[in-house]
Amino acid sequence: MPASPGVYRMLDRRGDALYVGKARSLKSRVQNYAHPAGLSNRLRRMIAETAAMDIVVTHTEAEALLLECNLIKRLMPRYNVLLRDDKSFPFIHLTAGHEFPQLTKYRGARTKEGSYFGPFASAGSVNRTLVTLQKAFLLRSCSDSVFATRARPCLLYQIKRCSAPCVGHISRDDYAALIEQAHTFLSGRSDDVQQRLAAEMEEAANTLDFEAAALVRDRIRALSLVQGHQDIHVAGVVDADIIAAHQDGGQTCVQVFFFRGGQNWGNRAYFPSHDRQLSVEEVLTSFVGQFYDNRAKPPLVLLSHRLVEQGLVEEALSLGGPRVGLAVPQRGDKKRLIDRIVATAREALGRRLAESASQRQLLDGVAAAFGIDRPLHRVEVYDNSHIQGTNAVGAMIVAGPEGLVKNAYRKFTIRGAAPSRAGAVPTRSCPHPNPPPLAGEGIAANPFSDPLPPAEQGIVPNSSSDPPPQAGEGGVGAARPERGATGGDDYAMMREVLMRRFARAVKEDPERDRGTWPDLILIDGGQGQLNIGCGVLEELGIADVAIVGIAKGPDRNAGREHFFVPGRTPFSLDPRDPVLYFLQRLRDEAHRFAIATHRAKRTKALGRSPLDEIDGVGARRKQALLHHFGSARAVARAGLGDLERVSGISKTVAKKIYDHFHPDG
Repeated sequence: MPASPGVYRMLDRRGDALYVGKARSLKSRVQNYAHPAGLSNRLRRMIAETAAMDIVVTHTEAEALLLECNLIKRLMPRYNVLLRDDKSFPFIHLTAGHEFPQLTKYRGARTKEGSYFGPFASAGSVNRTLVTLQKAFLLRSCSDSVFATRARPCLLYQIKRCSAPCVGHISRDDYAALIEQAHTFLSGRSDDVQQRLAAEMEEAANTLDFEAAALVRDRIRALSLVQGHQDIHVAGVVDADIIAAHQDGGQTCVQVFFFRGGQNWGNRAYFPSHDRQLSVEEVLTSFVGQFYDNRAKPPLVLLSHRLVEQGLVEEALSLGGPRVGLAVPQRGDKKRLIDRIVATAREALGRRLAESASQRQLLDGVAAAFGIDRPLHRVEVYDNSHIQGTNAVGAMIVAGPEGLVKNAYRKFTIRGAAPSRAGAVPTRSCPHPNPPPLAGEGIAANPFSDPLPPAEQGIVPNSSSDPPPQAGEGGVGAARPERGATGGDDYAMMREVLMRRFARAVKEDPERDRGTWPDLILIDGGQGQLNIGCGVLEELGIADVAIVGIAKGPDRNAGREHFFVPGRTPFSLDPRDPVLYFLQRLRDEAHRFAIATHRAKRTKALGRSPLDEIDGVGARRKQALLHHFGSARAVARAGLGDLERVSGISKTVAKKIYDHFHPDG
């Protein structure tokens, strides 16, 4: 083991990272782990689970710190402090390279030419600021393609939020003056801009041009509105981030405020995941390193607590760029600002702890309602969405003691046939207190029939014209043939989604120690969907995961839901029961996520052409075919000779196109 700086990774026996750390001397640090008597219980558990260790040697300790932060964000080790919310922040982008530059919102790598102002804490704050800036400076927000094709002013000109440079209502020099004013204001010199506008308004009024004076007056009001939103302002804080933390109940809230050009562009709260024994200084140190791993750094960061090895963190943040200063104010206006932000973090953490307690009570209520004798830590809800079998998708949402776990949501593109194990024995349906008669016992056989009316079961076709599968057509209790989940077959879709989800779980996490196994499965549907779920779990040998179907009541009215639990008669909860409201929210969230996924897929499909599916037909050949025939439908109806007459289409390619649309010859 070298005595040089570097990063080490502790791995379990599957090769997954348990912990990532950095050290000035790798040899000394690793030797410390060889004497567990003086270590905390958390570190003892980590060492007991460690089966191997990887190291990376670096030139300096600062480089090791940067690499450590990068690996923590990428590998998400269980024993590190984890910053789970890694969403990028939006900026205001003042474009360049055009005679009439554009003012727009921008998110992502700042590679485009122009000036960037931000970051803003949320999309809402940047949108509000953009609207006000449009009123103040009348700059265009349309894309270059729209700008080039305009023949008359758009609605923004009519409501006095654009100067209509697209149709020549403002000269290039006057528009450049507006750009210069906007740049000055966004750079923090707002007083200069307001003084110049006030002089323009007075000059217009003196010349009796009251209409122009009123327009300038409205622009000044808009600027005042922007400044009015900057409710926290401290002299001397120009370009800086303020990071303050509060710890209570084994959890930490970190508040980040963004100041640019002396203006407050909003704040965001973070709740990093960490061991309850870590101090607020240790949590804040890890947070700062991960937060600035791939973000632009301001010249000054004000902190509520001194970091562990603050000088090293400061050196690491300054590598490859301008110097970044870290400071912990002790007195004056900056100290009062820090105290105010710590109070904000304290209030946010209090709300989160209260919500967590309420969420825990609701989960306990769900367990009691369904007869589950263990605490629920992870609930998965499944739903499908399609239109007559087209663009079919499945969706899974996850809820836990902290609320919805959105980074655990999953989308499933329905592939067709539901996978099954070779030679699997056909499974029985979930136990039902009043099983329907079998085929030949007096009614038409349907393995999904139920003593409740269909509307009460919630078995309503999802924009589908196909009936549920009948006996011998793949229902649970009969072997399902390997056929596509088409024509709106909700049962086949649900089977495919559940099979893919849990077959992968069995393969990747057989010991269930990664926290990815659910304690409860909720399926949007009645007895039929429940039978499908029970069949999948039985086929995979999973017997200890609770599964419940939730179906809308008569007339699909919310509040009259029926719940289907294996071995119990379908039942309803009291319409005013908080547990019912909670289950409705989970079901509706799964429904929303499934529909949004389906719509996105459908929208993407609208821009596709059947010609894209043909090998050997690229953009040029597709363009030639469309120019010759006018549409993809006409290409599909064309004969082989017609295709061969298209410029750029050889006989071989023409035959390939013809065979694609006429597979039967």
